[in-house]
Amino acid sequence: MKITKVEPLMVDRFCFVRIETDKGITGIGESGTWGQLEASAAAITKYAEYLVGKDPRPIEHHWNVMLRANHFTGGAINGAVAAIDIALWDIKGKSLGVPVYELLGGKMRNKARLYGHVKGRTIEKLVEESKRLKAQGFNALGHLNPMLDEDEEKPYFKTHAAKVEEAIDNVRRLREAVGKDVDLCIEIHRRMTPPEAIALGRGIEKYTPMFFEDPLRPNSFDAMAWVADHIPIPVATGERFISIYQFQTLLTRHAVQYLRPDVCLCGGITGTKKVAAIAEAHDTKIVPHNPLSPVSLAACLQISACIPNFAIQEYPSRTPDLDGSADLLGAGIATGLAEPVDGFIAIPDAPGIGLELVAGVEKKFPPKPRPIRMRPHVDGSVVDQ
Repeated sequence: MKITKVEPLMVDRFCFVRIETDKGITGIGESGTWGQLEASAAAITKYAEYLVGKDPRPIEHHWNVMLRANHFTGGAINGAVAAIDIALWDIKGKSLGVPVYELLGGKMRNKARLYGHVKGRTIEKLVEESKRLKAQGFNALGHLNPMLDEDEEKPYFKTHAAKVEEAIDNVRRLREAVGKDVDLCIEIHRRMTPPEAIALGRGIEKYTPMFFEDPLRPNSFDAMAWVADHIPIPVATGERFISIYQFQTLLTRHAVQYLRPDVCLCGGITGTKKVAAIAEAHDTKIVPHNPLSPVSLAACLQISACIPNFAIQEYPSRTPDLDGSADLLGAGIATGLAEPVDGFIAIPDAPGIGLELVAGVEKKFPPKPRPIRMRPHVDGSVVDQ
């Protein structure tokens, strides 16, 4: 079997790769560098020069060539490698007539627990959305930003006391709204300094969050370790990491209790399986990051199926007020995934990663590039959002 074509596909707000072979088997993958997907598409085109004419099955070899043959890596490059890796696993599974998880040791579980996305510009809306998803059967809610999903165009300013105390009170209101039968995955979106993160982490302990995600920008392992050492709740991070070595460094500093690898960024299925093995050796759980399309979700579920240290899967449900729909992000782009039932989703058992893009997907869902934008502080500086 030989690769005959490697093609990037810019679809809606996603970047896919489609790899064709001379045996009529096609594989699909996705890049996770949203906001810079055009750069990933260019990298996919470059890697096509190496891949076309080669056997798609020695995936580990191709993975090493793509990441080691040049001087540099980076988000756009690693996102391209991840997309290609997922597509190669899709081809291999289809060629053997089995789901990818069968090639990775077989299933540990038949279904994966989910947390749904909850967004809102006010605490009232956040509470309303939390109740709506609970009523749909979700027993865990995430993307819960206690500083709220405010308008990015509105300049930001709050005193330290207001920022921390209002966020603590918002977590209280969320816990009271959904009760103890729903886990809260608190998401800070890198919005705090270490002292702020410690104050908030201590303040919300009584509301028993499942984890405290990305309290800081993921730039300093030592700063994250200092925060983790000074708060009584678990830290989750890793969605921006592109290398197994970054995860290893974080773990050796005892800076994290839940790792958030993005299968579409940190090297695809090959890279994520390596991260999960490193995490297992540190008694750390995996929460696959997924703010992307059903292709990303399908790839995540292949990992979630077969690793012993899987915790919960991010499920990018949408918020009608902010997204214009309550459907899963990317709904209609692909077929093959089951609907959630009682807060869990069945592991796809079709060959490969378990789904297919719909016919004519490029024309049905034209590209929607993400512009460069950043929320300003009232003093003119930049606020992470």
